[in-house]
Amino acid sequence: MSAAGRRPRLVVCGTKFGRIYLAGAARADSPYEPAGVLARGSERSRRVAEHYGVPLFTEVDAVPKDVEACAVVVGAGINGGPGARLAQDLMARGHHVLQEHPLHQQELADCLRAAREHRVAYRLNTHYPHVEPVRRFIATARRLLARQRPLHIDAACSFQVLYTTFDIIGRMLGGVRPFALGQPSQLPSGAVELTDAPPVYRSLDGVVGSVPLSLRLQNDMDPGDPDNHIHLFHRITLHTEGGHLTLANTHGPLLWSPRPHMPQDIRTTATLAESADPSFAHPSAEPLGPATAPDQRGILGELWPQAAARALGALRAAVESGEDPAKDGQYHLALCRLTAEAAERFGPVRLHRGSTPEVLAGAAIDAGPPDPAPGPGPGPGSDPDPGPASDPTPRSGP
Repeated sequence: MSAAGRRPRLVVCGTKFGRIYLAGAARADSPYEPAGVLARGSERSRRVAEHYGVPLFTEVDAVPKDVEACAVVVGAGINGGPGARLAQDLMARGHHVLQEHPLHQQELADCLRAAREHRVAYRLNTHYPHVEPVRRFIATARRLLARQRPLHIDAACSFQVLYTTFDIIGRMLGGVRPFALGQPSQLPSGAVELTDAPPVYRSLDGVVGSVPLSLRLQNDMDPGDPDNHIHLFHRITLHTEGGHLTLANTHGPLLWSPRPHMPQDIRTTATLAESADPSFAHPSAEPLGPATAPDQRGILGELWPQAAARALGALRAAVESGEDPAKDGQYHLALCRLTAEAAERFGPVRLHRGSTPEVLAGAAIDAGPPDPAPGPGPGPGSDPDPGPASDPTPRSGP
């Protein structure tokens, strides 16, 4: 569809998260160039289109026929939006589509049928697997699993990214089937009265991709600010015989912690530190890649647009190869079923009014290394009493 010497053209639908796709398409490493914005015509949409120097369209029929692909970054039925219908309308006009998740299972099935009917490429994008630290985590996990089998997965996330959490796990394991989920745990009787706030997370155990899973979910939101007040996006740990690999945060760092196994030779050494075993020289925890994660400007200005460009690259590869949409679609249909089952287990999202948090930098709370004690016995540099200083209850004992 593109003229000789030019990148094929892309229209981005939606200007909320769609701004990330536009920033990605504008990158030099993007396979597409921005050719327009399809939106309702809000002030934000006008500003975005003007910023990228592209036209603003308010009707599907206004999108030029020479636009090869459209990124549909509009909520679908699961969020009360028209995203799935919009994707089908664009495919009916011959445009290839990259659609931002999530979709209901039936919506996804309808989009896959439309793609096959109109002979266009269609891919569902969950964004985060293309974000560099997550991408490295998946690749490293695969390398680890080529040597040792998975023993357990610990995952924590907010409900907004539950689908993507399962996607990261699925890409790591090579699929999510078979899966089965238990019921969420409850606070024991009488425990609710001991706290003035509901738990941030609820937990359940299950099996995903034949691997035991423990999942903690933040299942609440502020309806007036639904994309905010999240404690974290993703934290995932893969346990194997030799240690565990942790994605501490969606944006890093990635940590490897060897298993604390004591070699047999220390049974006969004079001190515990004398083992000649090579594993004794391994750091007990070490970052793989950058030791810190970028700040929010780096995330929104670099990591996320880079991830969008990679997702567009996957769409372009599907266009060039004539990939059957069902190939990737069947995997996502399984993800839809798994996510729906987990959401049903956890129940309705708890609605509440959030307040603006005091977001702290690490330097604001870092106590630094403790000062050396001036001498034996308690002193200004000694460790504090491990018991509660204000607890007046007498302690029994000899």
